[in-house]
Amino acid sequence: MQARASGRACRGVAAQRAFAELEGSGPARSAESGEAFTRRSQSGNGRETADVTGSFAFRSERGKKGPPVEDRDAKGVLALAKDSGAEMVDLRFCDLPGITQHFSMPIHELTEESFEEGFGFDGSSIRGFQEIQESDMLLIPDTNTAVMDPFTEHTTININCFVQDPVTGESYSRDPRYIAKKAEDYVKGTGLADNIYFGPEAEFYIFDQVRFDQNQYSGYYFLDSAEGVWNSGRDFELDGSPNLGYKPRYKEGYFPVPPMDSHQDLRTEMVLTLERLGVDVEVQHHEVGTAGQAEIDMRFDTLLRMADKLMLYKYVVKNVAWKRGKSVTFMPKPLFQDNGSGMHCHQSLWKGGEPLFYDEKNYGGISDMCRWYIGGLLKHAPAILAFSNPTTNSYKRLVPGYEAPVNLVYSMRNRSAAVRIPLYSKSPKAKRLEFRCPDPSCNPYLAFAAMTMAGIDGIQNKIEPPDPMDRDLYDLPPEELAKVPQVPGSLEAVLSAVEEDNEFLYAGGVFTPDVIETWCEYKRKNEIDAVQLRPHPYEFYMYYDI
Repeated sequence: MQARASGRACRGVAAQRAFAELEGSGPARSAESGEAFTRRSQSGNGRETADVTGSFAFRSERGKKGPPVEDRDAKGVLALAKDSGAEMVDLRFCDLPGITQHFSMPIHELTEESFEEGFGFDGSSIRGFQEIQESDMLLIPDTNTAVMDPFTEHTTININCFVQDPVTGESYSRDPRYIAKKAEDYVKGTGLADNIYFGPEAEFYIFDQVRFDQNQYSGYYFLDSAEGVWNSGRDFELDGSPNLGYKPRYKEGYFPVPPMDSHQDLRTEMVLTLERLGVDVEVQHHEVGTAGQAEIDMRFDTLLRMADKLMLYKYVVKNVAWKRGKSVTFMPKPLFQDNGSGMHCHQSLWKGGEPLFYDEKNYGGISDMCRWYIGGLLKHAPAILAFSNPTTNSYKRLVPGYEAPVNLVYSMRNRSAAVRIPLYSKSPKAKRLEFRCPDPSCNPYLAFAAMTMAGIDGIQNKIEPPDPMDRDLYDLPPEELAKVPQVPGSLEAVLSAVEEDNEFLYAGGVFTPDVIETWCEYKRKNEIDAVQLRPHPYEFYMYYDI
């Protein structure tokens, strides 16, 4: 979020309550809580669909959570499929850039042996994976991710998978879920903490019309929204009804009530769908941008599980909007001269059921460990951004003037800093840091892993961050601002940074040189070069009459 008192004011109340109510188990109640249940409901087209939770959590009709249960095994997944009347199984995994991939089979193809033997697929057709001469790969279903799909016409159980090499039987080094799992294991292996928790705040835009194309002789994009302030002068709304006004002005869309906020019910449908799938939601609201910018905040969870939930979050948000004839984008900067969409990431470490980031005697109430973690984030920030802000569009958001965190310093309460220490609650369980640079175009498995490795490196080497700055960094005079470290200004710059600064990523074999090399090569060839080689429409405005 790049907002003034941004949605963390609301999120903070929920987080304060959530942290304060927890017992010694840490900042997230058991994610495997509750028996699976099935509820039949009518979809928008009148057909029955199954709203069935999987391993994440149980939710009753009133949204209450049931008692904790053990992690689900293969038999448990098969029982869920049978009890839910599943006709199909949908196997899902993540490509290197961060897009969910899938294929489906009749449910009878899923057996207990499947969870060990896996299912074959062509790795050469997946972005960032194998060459054609070594294309055979396996998907190994992860029993703890089974969830019933709320959108399919035929009852389907979705399962996230790990990728494996069928020849060696080893996990695939470029599998993003495997990298995230290794990062979690590394944290535990250091003995510093039992768990690391993430709470991402992914923003997005909801549009009514989207058109774009690029070829040899033309290039354009067109976005429209019934909420767009540019439609204030129309005679009729996009649907042909009279124009009744109530369009959020540029950079003034934060927290209005309906009718200005026309997407309240749409976001609520997204929230309730997520809750039925076991994803705890803390708050939803309109964001700063006009044209339907929105935010839905999930409750924090452990690294791999939170990355899985973020992928499910995107799937749900996009499909609920699609069902209502609207289109969602998680692009960091779809609109010129309005706020971009960020994904601030709250992070904390716990050990033995106790928070490790709290010390009331220090600045911001943070421990030495938390301060060193921040030091690691800030020191390695340019390299981290190669994964947390991995698109050319990301650097149209990370510019001064739009409440984006471009200053590599930390502060308490100050949203103009790259790292903020929230002060909503005095509870030790609520103490965390917020890294504000990331955006939702990232692959969350890689981004969370990179942040984790930077923070742990900071703790291990006791890296001190620069002195905290509690002033509004956006209003510093130029001579003072010149002394404040800034985020890099392009995708090329952060790729170069991760090529130079990567030893912290290699610790414990979490990232490998092959992953870094493949990532940088893919990004340069398929994104940077692709954009640089094409004439931009605005170049015609500037140069056509030369």
